[in-house]
Amino acid sequence: MSDLFSSQQSYYQPLAARMRPRDLDDYIGQEHLLAPGKPLREAIVRGQLHSMIFWGPPGVGKTSLARLFAEQANARFESLSAVLSGVKEIRAAVAVAQQERAAGRKTILFVDEVHRFNKSQQDAFLPYVEDGTFIFIGATTENPSFELNNALLSRCRVYVLRGLQPEQLQLVLQQALDDTERGLGNSNIRIDQDTLMTLAQAADGDARKSLNLLEIAADLADEVDGHKIIDEQVLAEVLASDVRRFDKGGDIFYEQISALHKSVRGSSPDGALYWLARMLDGGCDPLYIARRVVRMASEDIGNADPRALPLCLAAWDVQQRLGHPEGELAIAQAVVYLAAAPKSNAVYNAFNQVMADVRSQPAYDVPIHLRNAPTKLMKSMDYGAEYRYAHDEPGAYAAGEKYLPEELADTSYYQPVERGLELKIKEKLAHFRELDKQSNKQRYKK
Repeated sequence: MSDLFSSQQSYYQPLAARMRPRDLDDYIGQEHLLAPGKPLREAIVRGQLHSMIFWGPPGVGKTSLARLFAEQANARFESLSAVLSGVKEIRAAVAVAQQERAAGRKTILFVDEVHRFNKSQQDAFLPYVEDGTFIFIGATTENPSFELNNALLSRCRVYVLRGLQPEQLQLVLQQALDDTERGLGNSNIRIDQDTLMTLAQAADGDARKSLNLLEIAADLADEVDGHKIIDEQVLAEVLASDVRRFDKGGDIFYEQISALHKSVRGSSPDGALYWLARMLDGGCDPLYIARRVVRMASEDIGNADPRALPLCLAAWDVQQRLGHPEGELAIAQAVVYLAAAPKSNAVYNAFNQVMADVRSQPAYDVPIHLRNAPTKLMKSMDYGAEYRYAHDEPGAYAAGEKYLPEELADTSYYQPVERGLELKIKEKLAHFRELDKQSNKQRYKK
């Protein structure tokens, strides 16, 4: 009776849960860690336990790998979810591990989404990792360098797990279709390999998602001559509301906006458009992208093409006024313009250097000749004396005039590049510097 209940309970589990790999031969993906001879595979095969962090996107096998580790090492597998657990659950898991240790058995404590635990909760694991009460395995989708305490991180090896390729996901799906014990092998499903590949590509590197999509497709498929037919029509229905993997505020978010920015900086319109489309397809707020695009116009194009900034502001305005899809097209236009425009970070560099100097140096006084003199007292103190009004000078330039504090008189922050409009600006500033030299020579002679 208990075996029947267990099998029924397993049947009602989602397909993705039923199809967890039972050994390393079943496990698909992560060859960079698990190929024959790789250190992690050798550690699992030999049951050589050590604390570790699995870092990777959802659905790549972090939990399954931890379970395989526990099984191979003949260790008890205790699991916590940082979303649902607190200090109470941590203490309970520690108590179980201590009982197992007293009985001579090892425990692996697996903590899913460990980055969601706060500092004090993460610190609660440290003494038990130190004294060997359990082997700690954490799983996270976020960069552990930013999300985990240094104390915990220093006691664990970090393994990076990668999203699965479509060909690997196709194998995962085929496993489920062939498996008569845990999978859909008894469901008489017919699906051609092209349709299966489409399903694999839609899962976006996530094995759990691919199996969920297959299970939904099997439920929706019409039965013809005793077979369930999963064709393009069924697939279109399953994928109608599909959204690509895009973790707003997480690593994938920052990776993709970084790729967009670097494609613009690298003068690749194709790359910039691709990453823009990926972010929009994944559900990123177009207004966020518009703000970042405005930043790119100032940081990477600058005065090499001053038209870039108002164009990007206009695209932002279009998105606010018209929304989807007109606004997104305007952002795409701005992104392509930025990618094709001449590049200069001269203003960006100059501004950063000035800010660094202002923060690190004394607050120098404004030179007397640059000060305003609205009162008689100020005039009597020579405020504004000897100031030369540039418009009254030849070429509207007061050659030799100083505008920086005396302590910084010879400092030059802005260095235009020889591209776009900045080429002209550079020539003009060089001309002004030559006039300054001549003016200073005349003053010296006097």
